[in-house]
Amino acid sequence: MGFSTFFVDKASRAFRRESFFPRLVLVLSAASSGGLVAYADSKQENAVEPPEKKKLVVLGTGWAGTSLLKNIDTSLYDVKVISPRNYFAFTPLLPSVTCGTVEARSIVEPIRKIVKRKTDPVKFLEAECFKIDSVGKKIHCRSDVGTSLNGTGEFEVDYDYLVIAVGATVNTFNTPGVAENCHFLKEIEDALKIRRSVTKCFERASLPYLDEEEKRKHLHFVIVGGGPTGVEFAAELHDFVTEDIADLYPHLADLVSISVIQSAEHILTMFDKRITTFAEEKFQRDGIEVRTGYRVVKVSDKDVTMKSHSMEEVSVPYGMVVWSTGIASRPVIRDFMNEIGQGKRRVLETNEWLRVPQCDTVYAIGDCATISQRKIMEDLAEIFKIADKDNSGTLTLDEIQDVIEDIYVKYPQLELYMKSKHMMDFHDLIKDEKDDFELSIEDFKNALAEVDSQVKSLPATAQVAAQQGEYLAQCLNKMKECHEHPEGPLRITKSGRHFFRPFRYKHFGQFAPLGGEQAAAELPGDWVSFGHSTQWLWYSVYASKQVSWRTRYLVLSDWTRRFIFGRDSSGI
Repeated sequence: MGFSTFFVDKASRAFRRESFFPRLVLVLSAASSGGLVAYADSKQENAVEPPEKKKLVVLGTGWAGTSLLKNIDTSLYDVKVISPRNYFAFTPLLPSVTCGTVEARSIVEPIRKIVKRKTDPVKFLEAECFKIDSVGKKIHCRSDVGTSLNGTGEFEVDYDYLVIAVGATVNTFNTPGVAENCHFLKEIEDALKIRRSVTKCFERASLPYLDEEEKRKHLHFVIVGGGPTGVEFAAELHDFVTEDIADLYPHLADLVSISVIQSAEHILTMFDKRITTFAEEKFQRDGIEVRTGYRVVKVSDKDVTMKSHSMEEVSVPYGMVVWSTGIASRPVIRDFMNEIGQGKRRVLETNEWLRVPQCDTVYAIGDCATISQRKIMEDLAEIFKIADKDNSGTLTLDEIQDVIEDIYVKYPQLELYMKSKHMMDFHDLIKDEKDDFELSIEDFKNALAEVDSQVKSLPATAQVAAQQGEYLAQCLNKMKECHEHPEGPLRITKSGRHFFRPFRYKHFGQFAPLGGEQAAAELPGDWVSFGHSTQWLWYSVYASKQVSWRTRYLVLSDWTRRFIFGRDSSGI
């Protein structure tokens, strides 16, 4: 073989090697890719689709609705929030907004900002629900920020679980002229309107052509209702006049008058009598007139007409009236109550688990509903039958002890009654110290005859609404677990146990700011406090209860600004 032939043959073998290995790599790569594709296809065929989440619709962004949203596990539910306002407002500070002690934006937090911290997204729709279809499990809504395809702004939303937390509206008791001539104090907008009206009253009274009588009329501020809201607004207004307005309108300071009209014999009737007495005495010292025993029967554009218990009718002129006498159900709730057979009730009724009894998947929390606590005397025969395991017709101590904890949980009035009577155990209730007693059904009935006297409705407060929202969120979070392993008390009229323990409100106390850097507080353990130290306690509690660090900082800043510079009296 010659040199050239050897070189060509060697080069040919090298070329075949170089072209073989790339082709081998390509074949192996294709085979590998095909295997991966086949594996991926196989994995997709064997994959199990995650279960579709239940649709949870929450109506309202007040205390109850926001508390539920903060505690709900969004990985378990497809959550939608529907409300005509896209923010949460710290309503206990609304009286402070009316006089500029706190700015309106300092006590609100956008609801989208609150829910964006959740694991899975929460959808918010700014609209108002005007009809609830519990049979079809859908709600009808109307938006005022846009229109739908048909131009009405109306749409429907389906649900698996519905939580009604729309709050309540002002109760005018159908008093003529109230809706047209009075201010209310339920929303941020109400507080801002009052703030502008207060300034206008002073500017109007400053006009040169008014005589003193006309000026006194324009500077007469009337508050109808002696509850916490009315009393706190009266105190805020008095501080505003004495600390700020007097310097700006020195010629009008002596013409200002503030009146509180209350139909009951005292103001702050839901507080301890010691606080009521302290508040009335302080208002008297401050020059705030308190008219108790009077019921307003008419409000014209010039006068407030009221009647006393002796039917004496009195009319007084005013510059501004604030109506703060209670709450009533919203129209959508009234319509829903008529639909489900609760039309004769004053407010929507739920059971102890916050569920509307006529609807298995509808819950109601906050001011829009009230809990109907089942009475122990209604279930007495069934309780006796469950406890009497040997069917002897009598109950022994052991038989009672087997069910007493479940009775305490399902009927909290029993424990409250025993505490009110200073009873230590069931022996005190049946008035028998022996352990070998046997109770007949008549004896059992006599022992429990007065227990239901402790059944009371919960107050319509932010504290109650927040606790209800948190409780319901916890129940929804563990619904699947509790359906498999119920944790509630024994069912009395049916077999088995309730899935959850019923809602129990825990009272942490209540405050009543009375102006002049003084406040009154009623705290657990029958502890009553009032004075300057209580006002500082009020500052610390209300600052700590803010929904975010942003609002907490803003509120503290507003209080500091007021101490240094005073309140702003601009009419904006």
